[in-house]
Amino acid sequence: MNEVKELKVLGDNHSTDYRIWLKFSDGEERTVDLHPFLGKGFSAELLKFDNFQQVFIEPGGGIAWPNGYDFCPNFLRELPAVSEVVTASARIVSGNATWRSW
Repeated sequence: MNEVKELKVLGDNHSTDYRIWLKFSDGEERTVDLHPFLGKGFSAELLKFDNFQQVFIEPGGGIAWPNGYDFCPNFLRELPAVSEVVTASARIVSGNATWRSW
């Protein structure tokens, strides 16, 4: 099984950045944006950065928070890396090579 071995929360108390850099047991590294998964039910409290940064690696190799919210390592591996999301959402507008990110 490919487990999370290291993580780093990106952003700070003054941002709405909910990205986490992950390193898996096979050496793959990626940054994922978890903002789309926060805000409803008991994950709403993770929108407070002080709570979000309490993330830890759980024994099964996924990530979790003290309130019990968690992600399994397989799900995290399937999430697109942040750079992949930006590339997929960028497009050329009117043929003049103006980049727009959605």
